[in-house]
Amino acid sequence: MALEAIRFSRGGGLAPASLQLLEQRKLPLETEWLDIDGPQSAWTAIRDMTVRGAPAIAIAAALSLAVDLINSGGGSQFQGPAAAAAYVAQQMDFLVTSRPTAVNLSIAAEALKRLAGEEAGRAGATAASVTAAVVAACQAMMAEDVAANKAMGRHGADALLAAAQERGRAGSGRLRVLTHCNTGSLATAAYGTALGVIRALHEQGRLEHAYCCETRPYNQGARLTAYELVHDGLPSTLICDSAAAALMASGRVDAVVVGADRIAANGDTANKIGTYCHAVAARHHGIPFFVAAPTTTLDPQLDTGSLIPIEERSPEEVTHFKGQRVAADIPVWNPSFDVTPAELIEGLITERGLVPRALAASGGFAVRSWLAAAAAANGVGGAAANGGVSGAAAPPARPLATQPGYQALDCGTVVEYVAARPQLAKHVGRPDTKNSWQVREVGDGNLNFVYVVEGPAGSLCVKQAPPFVRVVGESWPLTQDRVRIEAAALEAEAAHCPQHVPALYWFDPRMCIIAMQYLAPPHIIVRKGLIEGRLYPRLASHLASFLAATLFHTSLLALPSDEFRANIGRFTNVEMCRLTEQVVFTDPYYPSEHNRHTSPQLNADVAALRADVAARVAAAKLKAKFTQQHQALIHGDLHTGSIMATEDSTYVIDPEFAYYGPMAFDVGKILANLLLMFFACDGHATDAEPRMQQRRWLLDATKEVWEGFSRRFCELWHQHGARGDAYAAVLFGGGAEQGEEALAQAQRQFMQELWRDAVGFLGAVVIRRLVGIAHVADMDSIPDDDVRAVCERRALRFGRKALVEAAQVGGVEQLLQLAEAVRQDGQQPLFPLPST
Repeated sequence: MALEAIRFSRGGGLAPASLQLLEQRKLPLETEWLDIDGPQSAWTAIRDMTVRGAPAIAIAAALSLAVDLINSGGGSQFQGPAAAAAYVAQQMDFLVTSRPTAVNLSIAAEALKRLAGEEAGRAGATAASVTAAVVAACQAMMAEDVAANKAMGRHGADALLAAAQERGRAGSGRLRVLTHCNTGSLATAAYGTALGVIRALHEQGRLEHAYCCETRPYNQGARLTAYELVHDGLPSTLICDSAAAALMASGRVDAVVVGADRIAANGDTANKIGTYCHAVAARHHGIPFFVAAPTTTLDPQLDTGSLIPIEERSPEEVTHFKGQRVAADIPVWNPSFDVTPAELIEGLITERGLVPRALAASGGFAVRSWLAAAAAANGVGGAAANGGVSGAAAPPARPLATQPGYQALDCGTVVEYVAARPQLAKHVGRPDTKNSWQVREVGDGNLNFVYVVEGPAGSLCVKQAPPFVRVVGESWPLTQDRVRIEAAALEAEAAHCPQHVPALYWFDPRMCIIAMQYLAPPHIIVRKGLIEGRLYPRLASHLASFLAATLFHTSLLALPSDEFRANIGRFTNVEMCRLTEQVVFTDPYYPSEHNRHTSPQLNADVAALRADVAARVAAAKLKAKFTQQHQALIHGDLHTGSIMATEDSTYVIDPEFAYYGPMAFDVGKILANLLLMFFACDGHATDAEPRMQQRRWLLDATKEVWEGFSRRFCELWHQHGARGDAYAAVLFGGGAEQGEEALAQAQRQFMQELWRDAVGFLGAVVIRRLVGIAHVADMDSIPDDDVRAVCERRALRFGRKALVEAAQVGGVEQLLQLAEAVRQDGQQPLFPLPST
């Protein structure tokens, strides 16, 4: 059961709203919950450290206001909306005085005050509407905090490992991490910040050992962090604060990660007293020191850490133990926090990625400009850039955040990069021959920069992920973690289907680079070859083998459930999946700014699509399946532009979208791309080459991909299914009663459902490639707008039928008949146009 420090219920009916805080002062020996009935009791609980941790303090304060507002009448207690807003402001100002150092509380207070004021100023506002808006925002803080912590954990896990390995540490891929104070589920809504990073490392199989410091004088580390580590079963050891430097000197620490209560505009960080000591010791021993905190902890109003107010606490925390004096009668200095200078900090980890370093040689971080970029991207300003509360400002933006040490390469610097690394240079030539090397940038992709480096010893391909969508630019930030996913996916795919996956030579997480086998001519991108009119006699068979091997062997059909679940976490690819969810299942069905189509020829067709409720519903259902169904490690972007081939060989490349998702998405996507070219053939046909043979081949290839995949997939199921947990051998094996009959029925139903979903995904993919942000060259390379529009209209009509009528397409033969029929009858309207 997950640890929690805050319990909230909105109530309902006769039940009042309730808020309970875990009495953390009694942990780990006693578990006691305190009832909080409003801001006054919350103020006391925060001040006395019943609840602590900057995120948890802010959430507890906000929810105490929510309880008060609900139980006092839900708005009926106020004379009007202005009175309700004034009460919110008064109570939040009071709550801020409980702990002055933690900035999260003051930011939440300002956001709630702003929200209440804005709601009160709306036309038709009432005291009840103001109250409801504030309560909803308070509740949203808990869910947002958990999601932010998990994102922070993923970013931090990658950053720590990359920084440690850059220093020659963690060669096994597993980290020994030191942390200070408590930054876990007891200090947040759940999961944690710095401790969340450690949890993420453990979930990914990359944590060797965690060390927690006792954190004198209040012992939050010994009482709380140790409690959480033991509760979660993490390999861990408790040490005295004063033992940290000795532990580092012994070589048993690869990285340090701590939390924060406030981070100034230059990156100076206030955290629990003793943090500064650890940062100094880490610098001396060459150990990367990271700070993990939500963006709400960033305070751009304070230029440096010298301006952060430092709370001093009671002398009894130092002089007494369990009420008894244990120290001499002497004056005591007991600051709760110290400030770690930015130059000692390797990276600031947030839920949005790492804050970039300032351009000036100050050793600081660009906190202010980074937050300003977020505000500008959202069209908001001022305090909204500080994070905030749902309903109080626009949703958080994703400013450009790069890995520590990241530098963008170009055709010149990529040579220096390769020459400096013997593991790479050996594929190209001796470093002293680098002046003769040839480099060209291959700008085929939408997301990344790709360079081919050639020299006297051979060649290789270098791929770098910028912190944005390459085809759009910096206005569309995108996680650089996609390069880690791609490297891991290439390794996993090669383990099961090496004959169709390029060899991976190198992965550099700090520079967001992978280097791999260069597939030299006559290999070309299949999409280019198809546009030229080529046929690939072995392509369909090879793709069927790739799909069957990679999808089966990474699924629960072949894996025990513990390994399967661990893989889901390892391949969590949130931002890339959200990109797919947006551009495939959402954007095409409304006038998104990113959409484009052949205009004016397709204007009426696009209007009809946006008015089509059935298509919208079908796409939304597939989006839910894409998001929720974790069947196998899928490539995620399997189209003819992600395949390089000759007549005899086939390689699948670019798995940066890989994640554990529905098998049908990979299958449907490649079928969609083959059929997109089928419809595009008419636009490329000439009197000398009518493309009839290619059209026939594309239909045959579509059929062969599906039939070859389904046959080989079931063969693998028969051969290896007994080792997987999905269909246990005791129920479906040859020795089970009616086991063979049960297995046959299970396989039949499984493949029928997979086919139905593949047809639906096929339809969605076809549609997005015609009216969304990223089209296919199959269509775009048709020079005549009117001819292209005819081909696109036919494909769009086919895609809509596949999307909406997937359940009626009984098999691949019927799908191909539908494609033939739509092409021959392609001048019909896409579907009934809206009446005017």
